[in-house]
Amino acid sequence: MELTKYITETAKAAKEAFYSLTRVSAAQKNQALMLIANNLAAQQHLILAANEADMKAARLQGLDAALLDRLHLSNRSIDAMIEGVHKVAALPDPVGEMDDFRTLHSGITVGKMRVPLGVIGMIYESRPNVTLDAAILCLKAGNSCLLRGGSEAINSNKAIAAVINSALIETGIPQAAVNLITETDRAGVDVLLNLPEYIDVIIPRGGKGLVQRVKEKSRVPVIKHLDGICHVYIDASASAEMAVDIAINAKTSRYGTCNTMETLLIHASQAKKLLPLLQQKYAEKNVELRGCAQTVQILKDDVLPATEEDWSTEYLAPILSIKVVANIEDAIEHINHFGSHHTDSIVTNDLLHAQLFLRAVDSASVMLNASTRFADGYEYGLGAEIGISTDKIHVRGPVGLQGLTSQKWIVLGHGEVRI
Repeated sequence: MELTKYITETAKAAKEAFYSLTRVSAAQKNQALMLIANNLAAQQHLILAANEADMKAARLQGLDAALLDRLHLSNRSIDAMIEGVHKVAALPDPVGEMDDFRTLHSGITVGKMRVPLGVIGMIYESRPNVTLDAAILCLKAGNSCLLRGGSEAINSNKAIAAVINSALIETGIPQAAVNLITETDRAGVDVLLNLPEYIDVIIPRGGKGLVQRVKEKSRVPVIKHLDGICHVYIDASASAEMAVDIAINAKTSRYGTCNTMETLLIHASQAKKLLPLLQQKYAEKNVELRGCAQTVQILKDDVLPATEEDWSTEYLAPILSIKVVANIEDAIEHINHFGSHHTDSIVTNDLLHAQLFLRAVDSASVMLNASTRFADGYEYGLGAEIGISTDKIHVRGPVGLQGLTSQKWIVLGHGEVRI
């Protein structure tokens, strides 16, 4: 009961703070963001010390390598977080933008105004940088937020939240605009999912189990993606050098991210030439290969036979499934059937094939001659991201400022009455 009361009261305060945020100017929000950036730099040593405490506890608990990778902060990652704050501050404030105005036969003028969504509930695991990204994006877009991170990152999250709250207080923005829920009992998640009177949107960011649980139990609308089963397809006309570079980067840049390639598709005409080159480079990085019958025939003992389950598995590890396909249509069919509609890329010099792939692959991000690792709010120029959505309503792909707003109708009249 105490947990329910604590979270309910925190959510209620966030709702009240949201209404106060509607009167906060863009300049005031940007001032708060710049203070957050300055505070991050000044408190960097404290944040890293808190993160090291979390890392030590996580190792003792036996967390796997992917979770440890997501949990870890360094001087470089703090610098990237600071740069992200500056980029968000430099973006145009979407709140209050008006467009699509037209005057109708009745005399009224109708148009649309961009407005915040309201109170955003973030439920996430491992990644302490999400505490910052969610807070700054919600603030810039005029939303208040409830941040419920995992117990494994509680010290890091508290340190980052303290930096944010200090900046809000100094700029006169309600502190309740950014609330870190410090109770990490899993029952608290269920409380958040059942507060539609105070929370407008839930965004889960973590493993498939967490996202599935939120999707099934939430009474609040959810923006989410379940898996990151991303593909790179090497077409018949692809440049060998480009194809190898992209295939290696898409898999080995980082293993524990949702935009990492999990399945490589390769046109039959390229397989005998490129697969041995790729196998050598993957071996240097200790990547386990699992392939279709044709792949096994080409690479012999250097690849394990792939099962049906491999094609629909997000490994988040140095494991890659490989399939040889007869043509681009087979590649598209495979992606749409086994993929998670997250991010998929084609490597080709054939313009018609490029256009077909970009049009026919049903994913949130579809790429031409680029690594899937670019599917990220920061890389897309959003400053940061609050998550990735594979939904088709209300936002798709990396969720930045625009994705944290909606539009309402504005009607301008001159005393008109409806006849």
